[in-house]
Amino acid sequence: MSGSCGLFHDLLFLYNLKPPLGAGYNGLSMDRKQLIREYKQTRRPAGVYRVLNRETGKCLLGSNTNIQAIFNRLRFQLERGLFPDADLQKDWNDLGPDAFAFEILDELEPADDPDYDSSEDLRVLKQMWQDKLCGSGVALYPRSRQK
Repeated sequence: MSGSCGLFHDLLFLYNLKPPLGAGYNGLSMDRKQLIREYKQTRRPAGVYRVLNRETGKCLLGSNTNIQAIFNRLRFQLERGLFPDADLQKDWNDLGPDAFAFEILDELEPADDPDYDSSEDLRVLKQMWQDKLCGSGVALYPRSRQK
């Protein structure tokens, strides 16, 4: 039996069975391959977000071309004590994750052109939110002021 093909193929070989109907390469159905391809081509939401400290009202403001991915990254860094903003990391360590909310403040409409670079639009949108929040007295973590 070949160990590199996995248990499924080993069992097929051992019992001299044919792969199930519709199975493609390595037993993946064509439907599953199509779903994976469609997932990779799906446009991710781009926009401005904030991480709000519910205890103090202070927040981290940022923008990204994939908001859900950046939330995962931020949470990962904070949970492991690796976040580059020392003030936010200290608050996270002292207050715990339940004291923070991850919020989407604004989203960009996806461009029709898949090669369109939205970084300038995101920069302007983030600046507008920064002006709005600071104008209403909201304190920002230092990393919010980075471009």
